[in-house]
Amino acid sequence: MKFVWPPITKALDERAQKVADGLAAADKARTELAAANERVEQELANSRNETAVRLAEADRRAQQIIEEAKERATAEAGKIITAAKADAEQQVVQAREALREQVAALAIKGAEQILRKEVDASVHADLLARLKTEL
Repeated sequence: MKFVWPPITKALDERAQKVADGLAAADKARTELAAANERVEQELANSRNETAVRLAEADRRAQQIIEEAKERATAEAGKIITAAKADAEQQVVQAREALREQVAALAIKGAEQILRKEVDASVHADLLARLKTEL
């Protein structure tokens, strides 16, 4: 016993120490794994929040761009309408002037036919000009 027992107890003690060290390492690894999982979850939550913020910002910017485009389109439409109204008004004025000229010419022809005997263009030019402005 004296010779056999000490190496056996030494081997058992070493074995017990190895098992204890293995269990301690397993506990430490389990703790580190839990901490790592917690950090991963925190990073995922941060990433989700950051993504949501970026998506909201992108949506807000898209809406802003749409509103700016609508405002520009409305302003451009207003300019086009104003220009078209001015052009139409100018055409109306030109048409009235042309109509006045035609009416004056017809009046002169009518007056010439009625007064064929004596028409003095220089005397009647003043009357015709006044008639033209009245029309």
